[in-house]
Amino acid sequence: MATFYIEQFGCRATQADAAAIERQLLDRGYDAAPEASLADVVVVNTCTVTAAADAQARAAIREIGARNPAARIVVTGCYAQRAPEDLAALPGVAWVVGNSHKPQIPDLIGQMAPAAARSEAAAGFVPIAQLVPGSSSLPHGPANILTGDILECADMLSAPVLGGEAGHTRPTLKIQDGCNSRCSFCVIPFVRGRSRSMSLQDVLENIRGLVSAGYKEIVLSGINLGTYGRDLTPRVELLDLLRQIVDATSLERLRLSSIEPLDITQELIDLFASSTRVAHHFHVPLQSGSDRILAAMHRWYRAEQYARRIECIRERLLDSAIGADVIAGFPGESDADHAATVDFIRRLPFTYLHVFSFSERPGTRAARLPETVAPAVIRRRARELRALGERKTAAFAKTQIGRRLRVLTLRPGEEDSALGSTNAISSNNLRVRISGVFPANEFLDVRVRRVEGCRLIASRNDDSVEEYFWNSAQASKITCASA
Repeated sequence: MATFYIEQFGCRATQADAAAIERQLLDRGYDAAPEASLADVVVVNTCTVTAAADAQARAAIREIGARNPAARIVVTGCYAQRAPEDLAALPGVAWVVGNSHKPQIPDLIGQMAPAAARSEAAAGFVPIAQLVPGSSSLPHGPANILTGDILECADMLSAPVLGGEAGHTRPTLKIQDGCNSRCSFCVIPFVRGRSRSMSLQDVLENIRGLVSAGYKEIVLSGINLGTYGRDLTPRVELLDLLRQIVDATSLERLRLSSIEPLDITQELIDLFASSTRVAHHFHVPLQSGSDRILAAMHRWYRAEQYARRIECIRERLLDSAIGADVIAGFPGESDADHAATVDFIRRLPFTYLHVFSFSERPGTRAARLPETVAPAVIRRRARELRALGERKTAAFAKTQIGRRLRVLTLRPGEEDSALGSTNAISSNNLRVRISGVFPANEFLDVRVRRVEGCRLIASRNDDSVEEYFWNSAQASKITCASA
C-alpha cells in the first residue's frame, strides 16, 4: 500500500486544506507515513505570505528530496498558486498544484501510486485530462504544473484540523476561504480567490460531529472570517452563525481565530459578553496606528475607528484577550508613523501582538511603492514593537493573579510530566500551568497563584493566595516570547 506524508506550512486555513487532503487519502486506503523520509508521496503544502515563507518551503523541498530521493513530491498551497514555475524547477518535484486544483491532489497521487496500490486505493479516480475544465496542466522539466484561475474557483477545501500546538485537544474548523479586499501589501486574495463560505448546516454538522467525538473547544477560522456567509443564498451573517452554534449545539467553548475591526459590532460584543461558551478572545488585525500608512495599505478604517472598537470590547469584557497584527517597515513609513503606531498600541488595552516585518510580495501594489524602508530600520522597529507586546502580555498576566479561571487542559509535554503539572488554556487566551497531572481535554476551575514569564501558575485548591502574589522585584524580571 502506498504511503504519504504532508509537510505543512502556513496559517490555520492552509492547515485545514492539508487536513482535508489527509482525510481524502486515508478514505482511499493510503497509509500515513510517520515522516517524509519514509513516504512514497510527500505533499508539501506551502505558504507565501512572506519571502521567508517562500524560502522555508524551498529549503524543505530540497531536504525531502535529499533524504528520500524515491519520493514523488507534490507541491501545493499559496506559493504553488503564485509562482508554480519556481517550484517546478526544484529537484524531486513531480507535480505543482495550485490552490485552484487542490481537491484533485488525491487523483494525482492515485496516478503516481504503484499499480497494485492504485487498484485498491484510487476509488473515484479521475484522469488528469478530465480534471477541472479551464485548468492548465503544463509540462515543466521533470515536474508538471496544474493551476487555474483562482478567482473562478468555487471549491472550499476544508476539514477540521485535529493537530497543532495543543495536540488533538482543540480542533480548528475553517468555515470561510478567500478574500474580496485588496490590501496593498497582501498577496492572499491572488492565491486564495474570492470569499466563499461553508454552508451554515455543514458548519453545524461538523461541530456536532466534533462534539460527539469528545472535543470541548473548537476554533473557527477563515481568511477573512467576518465576511462569512455573505456569499450564501440566503445570506448568513457571522453573528447569526455564532448564535446558531450556541443555541443548536452542545459545544462547551467556541473561539474565533481572527476578525477584521469593521466586522466587530456592538451585537457581536454583546454575544461574547452574554455567553460563557464563547471564548473572551478577540484577534483584530491593526497593521499600523498611522492613518497615513493605513491609507497607503488600503485598509478600510482609520486609527480612531479601530480604537473605538477595542475600547467597546474592554468596556463590556474586562477580562478579554485582545490581540493584533502589526507590520513594521511598510514602504514610506517614517519615524513619525512608527512612533504613532507605538503610541497607539501603548494606550490601548492589547494583551498580545503579532509583529511582522514588511515583506514585498510580487504583484501587490505595495511592491511598486518607491519609498522602501532600510532592512536595519525594519528590524529595529519590529524589535521595539515586539518588546512592547511582551510588556503588554506580562502586564495582562499579572492582572489574573488571585482570580479563578475555567481552563481547558492540553496534551502534556515532557517538561510537564517531569514537573508533575498540566498545561491548559483559558477563555482569555492565557497559558496556564496547573499543579498536578490531569487528562487532556478537561475543563477545570483553577485559582491563579503567580506568574512565571507570561504563563500563569495555578492550582485547583482555594488556599490563601497572599503568599503567591507577584512582588515588584519579580515583576522587573518578566521576560517571555512574542505572543
